[in-house]
Amino acid sequence: MMDGLLNLWKPPGMTSHDVVSAVRRLTGQRRVGHAGTLDPMAEGVLVVGIGQGTRLLEYLMDGTKEYCARIHLGVTTDTDDSEGTIVSTTDVRHFRRPTIERVLASFVGQQEQLPPTYTALKKAGQPAYRLARSGLTVERTTRHIEIVSIRLVRWQYPHIVCLVTCSKGTYIRALARDVGERLGCGAHLCGLIRLRSGMFSLDDAVPLPLLEHALANGYWHQLIYPLDAAVEDRPAVILGTEDVHRLRQGQDIFLAAQPTAETISRQPWRAYSTQGELIALIVALDRPGYWHADKVFALQVADC
Repeated sequence: MMDGLLNLWKPPGMTSHDVVSAVRRLTGQRRVGHAGTLDPMAEGVLVVGIGQGTRLLEYLMDGTKEYCARIHLGVTTDTDDSEGTIVSTTDVRHFRRPTIERVLASFVGQQEQLPPTYTALKKAGQPAYRLARSGLTVERTTRHIEIVSIRLVRWQYPHIVCLVTCSKGTYIRALARDVGERLGCGAHLCGLIRLRSGMFSLDDAVPLPLLEHALANGYWHQLIYPLDAAVEDRPAVILGTEDVHRLRQGQDIFLAAQPTAETISRQPWRAYSTQGELIALIVALDRPGYWHADKVFALQVADC
């Protein structure tokens, strides 16, 4: 049984679900999930949870993301990327770098973003892209996002390349579309690489063929991250045998140490045994000093 997280390099042309299916096939495990969809045309970091690792993916989705985006100025499409049908074209040869940099800088900060028409967001129980492809009108609502930073790397007609750091829920396709609108020429996303998702970076990402080789040759342990890698930014406590037993039995525990307002805000906390095993994620109760297990993890048995 494998429990943990994989930092995989999703290649272009595969859906995120395709990657999950490949990991299921390679590992023989059914409990596999990912921490944030990448469009088929995109590549880069895709964090995959295996076994009990799937229970921690929600914490990874909250982290900031970093992308390298290639945007085609002067051409709009119905999907806001290069896989869609061209809707309009405009000459953009007159643009200069300072103008583009000024427009990009105007996107930094918190804002409401309108998702693309073609997304996996559910509408009436169906993915929006499925409704759109059926010719139905998709009613979209804005999402609150934050562009932490955006930097122009290159402007070479008709493409710009930029580095974007953003919050969860940000659609880079929508950002490309909005950049084009603000420049007055229209645009679409024609290339995307996810460079980082939370603590997981492209430098350490594993291609699927390497994972397959590692599994076939018995060194997959070197590629899998432990469960607590997903929550290493949370406060941690070490518990005695009695408290470990209480948590495993679904009972509350008492912690003598008084948390600060800052550490309380970073719940849930990690709870370890004296052997260093992640036992549970715990949350504070209204009753001062008492904590309850939000998630309890099964005893992990080393795989040979």
